[in-house]
Amino acid sequence: MKSILLIGLGKFGKHIALQLHQLGHHVMGVDHNEDRINDAIDIMTNAQIGDSTNEDFLRSLGIDNYDVCIVTIGNDFQSSLETTCLLKELGAKFVVSRAERDGQAKFLLRNGADEVVYPEKQVAKWAAIRYTSNHILDYIELDESHSIFEVTIPKEWIGMSVGQIDIRKKYNINIIAIKENGQTNVSVTPDTVLTAERTMLVLGEDKALQKCFHI
Repeated sequence: MKSILLIGLGKFGKHIALQLHQLGHHVMGVDHNEDRINDAIDIMTNAQIGDSTNEDFLRSLGIDNYDVCIVTIGNDFQSSLETTCLLKELGAKFVVSRAERDGQAKFLLRNGADEVVYPEKQVAKWAAIRYTSNHILDYIELDESHSIFEVTIPKEWIGMSVGQIDIRKKYNINIIAIKENGQTNVSVTPDTVLTAERTMLVLGEDKALQKCFHI
């Protein structure tokens, strides 16, 4: 359980608040809009109406007491940048800030953000891959060059074992789990047989995954 300061309770911020609440974390929500605070009050531990670009207001929240500070301000990059800078100056342990494009990310990282998230860009990339490939069921980007894909079993592999297809040796791709009937099995061995009812979670470099699974 962690203590989270969440600044910005628009649609994206509210979704994060809900997920944090379901995970059992303590969430302090901040927004200048009273309606947004009231709309999300049931999924937060506490909340404050205020201007996050005001140093005195932020200081009153006891910034160094939070494990993570998340800035999800949208449509006002100046406020997002100022808030990020102030959080770090006031002793924030870890700051995650929202960006909408690469230029914003660079400014945020140079001025206090430890990590940057691109909700629109990340969802757009996920949707482009997921819905243009019938055999790709899910996708998680780990970094700029590595991902985890959930893929259906290629027809030519059905009935073969993991050891027989040997994609680790051929493509440097690891099968990290097998899914069947909604259940995930991480105990994958060279003797595990691939069937049409199963899907695989595979981890590897993007170029290798694209080549192996014709993405």
